[in-house]
Amino acid sequence: MISKIKFIREKLKQIRLKIGLDSFVIAILGVITLAYFWWQPGVYKGKITLNDLGNIGVSLIFFFYGLKLSPQELKKGLSNWKLHLVVQSACFLIFPLVVLLLMAIFGSFGNQLLWLGVFYLAALPSTVSSSVVMTSIARGNITSAIFNASISSLMGVFITPIWMGIMISSGGGNFDLSDVIIKLSLQVLLPVAIGILLHRKFGKIAIKNSDKLKKLDQSIILLIVYASFCDSFANKMFSGYSAWELIGLGIAMIALFFIIYGIITFIGKLLHFSKEDHITAVFCGSKKSLVHGTVMSKVLFTGIHGVGVILLPLMMFHAIQLVLASVIAQKFAKRVD
Repeated sequence: MISKIKFIREKLKQIRLKIGLDSFVIAILGVITLAYFWWQPGVYKGKITLNDLGNIGVSLIFFFYGLKLSPQELKKGLSNWKLHLVVQSACFLIFPLVVLLLMAIFGSFGNQLLWLGVFYLAALPSTVSSSVVMTSIARGNITSAIFNASISSLMGVFITPIWMGIMISSGGGNFDLSDVIIKLSLQVLLPVAIGILLHRKFGKIAIKNSDKLKKLDQSIILLIVYASFCDSFANKMFSGYSAWELIGLGIAMIALFFIIYGIITFIGKLLHFSKEDHITAVFCGSKKSLVHGTVMSKVLFTGIHGVGVILLPLMMFHAIQLVLASVIAQKFAKRVD
């Protein structure tokens, strides 16, 4: 009986991994459900709040990220400038422009807060860990993947607020760009810089404990997601949404992924990228960082109720990109050179 249970459990795990539904995605769904039924802790206003803990956690995430970041690895990737230009352009130029075009065509449909969330997703930097992992699985240019994912993370501190400043200001809202960049620099760039300075002494320890640090990162992200959705549920921000609207949003996120993937593939062919560089371009350029999205939302959308709604497109895209990228990476891995 016990062996049968173990067999079924292992089979379910294999199916879950095959479709890209990892434990972190399940945990995100879990904390959103928890926030729906028990939102009070997320809106508690005491001496120490969940938001305060989230702020401390954010700095820890980026400190350990800097601690693991090798300056030597970054130097190795500097020469492949065409690939870097394509990846960064995809993240910070093509993505937002495609969404702006879609907003111009379909902007009258759907909720404006959701549209703001979709544009926020488009303005974010590439994800680091999964981009590198998928590139590795697909047998791409790993050094360039590390370089691009890392540089994208740092550039996002400046470029994402600029895009969001343009979007919010054009909609009649107030947005203090300099204040946002200063806050993000103190909360993100400063811990990264301190981590890089300490890399030589403690970098190996951090890399050796990467799995534990990943769990810490995910725990902090879950805390921020929980607090954001507590606020949204407490203020009944989801009361006007139907199941069909959420399904439609999911389909739109799938379409967005493939549009960007197709554009990057086309550009790569024009520039005659090698197969390895093509793989790096599509995986680093078509993905968006949930870590940066949740972290920056605490600064960019301070005082705005419904941050959970704004983060919803990003969370959907995060799950979708894991599933689709996993399938694509496996196909690339099976190729015969």
